[in-house]
Amino acid sequence: MTAVFLGIPTAPPGVGHLRGDRSFPDAARDALRDGQLRANLGHATSTIRAKRAAVVGEVPDWAELRQAGKAIKAATMARLDEHLLELETRVTERGGTVHWARDAAEANRIVTELVRATGADEVVKVKSMATQEIGLNEALEAAGIAALETDLAELIVQLGEDRPSHILVPAIHKNRAEIREIFARTIPGVDPSLTDEPRRLAMAARAHLRERFLRARVAISGANFAVADTGTLAVVESEGNGRMCLTLPDTLITVMGIEKVVPTWRDLEVFLQLLPRSSTGERMNPYTSLWAGVTPGDGPQEFHLVLLDNGRTAVLADEIGREALHCIRCSACLNVCPVYERTGGHAYGSVYPGPIGAVLSPQLTGVEDNASLPYASSLCGACYDVCPVAIDIPSILVHLRAEHVEAQQRRTPEAAAFRALARAMSHPRLWRLAQRAAGLGRFLARGRPTMPASLPPPASAWTRSRDLPTPPRETFTAAWAREHGS
Repeated sequence: MTAVFLGIPTAPPGVGHLRGDRSFPDAARDALRDGQLRANLGHATSTIRAKRAAVVGEVPDWAELRQAGKAIKAATMARLDEHLLELETRVTERGGTVHWARDAAEANRIVTELVRATGADEVVKVKSMATQEIGLNEALEAAGIAALETDLAELIVQLGEDRPSHILVPAIHKNRAEIREIFARTIPGVDPSLTDEPRRLAMAARAHLRERFLRARVAISGANFAVADTGTLAVVESEGNGRMCLTLPDTLITVMGIEKVVPTWRDLEVFLQLLPRSSTGERMNPYTSLWAGVTPGDGPQEFHLVLLDNGRTAVLADEIGREALHCIRCSACLNVCPVYERTGGHAYGSVYPGPIGAVLSPQLTGVEDNASLPYASSLCGACYDVCPVAIDIPSILVHLRAEHVEAQQRRTPEAAAFRALARAMSHPRLWRLAQRAAGLGRFLARGRPTMPASLPPPASAWTRSRDLPTPPRETFTAAWAREHGS
């Protein structure tokens, strides 16, 4: 699902944006210096927030609907293997082919081989977070296959040789003037008098894409949902470009994370109410495309479904972290996050930015590979308040921070000191010797209540920013023995 907001105020084009290839703190500092970026983000996120609040306020049982979505997701994850096998059976019965991909490399290999088998050297694509996650465009390019993004915002990012910075609105960091400059520079035969009026920009993109749709033989999509008991796939979007991809080509290849499955149509009903209101602030999606396998004479005559794991099974094994798999990619958490609103998505350095990215990316790739992301939050809780399936993102962030600290404990001098202290406290004789040795600190303190800040290393690393109390003249154990005679 996607949308592009072309109503952002104009500004001089060419404003640089982060590439997200450093740690979050460093990238965020640079983003905060970019005044135009902050203006673009502030305008867009506040617009989306207002639209969402208005349509959510119309639903009297929104809280109950939200809890229903949470319960369905939890129940589905508890029996995920059964639902996926049922989905495979139903898709196969309807003429489709199901492929299982353990990781990004396997998924890219499967898709590349499927495209090559058709003889095509280009594909059109529906916006898909899963294909971004695995780097499919780059893998296809390396195989000599051109992948054209057809979502308007994704097209802007692709033509500008940029990276998406938002789950729902990939070009949220661009304003109208910047978009006009990209189109004028990159779209062949574009009207030289093109202005930055939103309608003119959209029409220029439409003319550019229409010819590609009509000649395309292969399309690649993601999926918002898959209904296990019927083998039905669903893509929801706001522009109609997705439907062109899903219906015109001869071959359709869908790459879907295994967590996107829902058991029944009644379950899908809940999410088709939650998703549009939480994402684009709409009562329903302008385009909801549903298909199951192959229908002779109607739509693609060859359908492949690639079920992607890529770390999701490992996330499922984490009792606390598995809740991140409930995400339906609405991006509501990004639009209310005070950190994202000021830094944008590039600073996160991952495909999934914002609060949900701060919990999902570290789990998919390993906490140590995204060690700074769980700290990219104020823990204000706004993300939990707006999440349509009530994912407790703040609690997962704290959980991941603890995992990172635990992983680092064996690598720091402080950790070594605490291990030595734990050993001493486990042996009475060592503990008494340590207490006597600590008493020597009174000579350095020279009567002061705290030790001097200028202690030699490594103790100075502690005392430069913390007070270290002077050891007492008498320990508690010694005082107890003196008073009680034992």
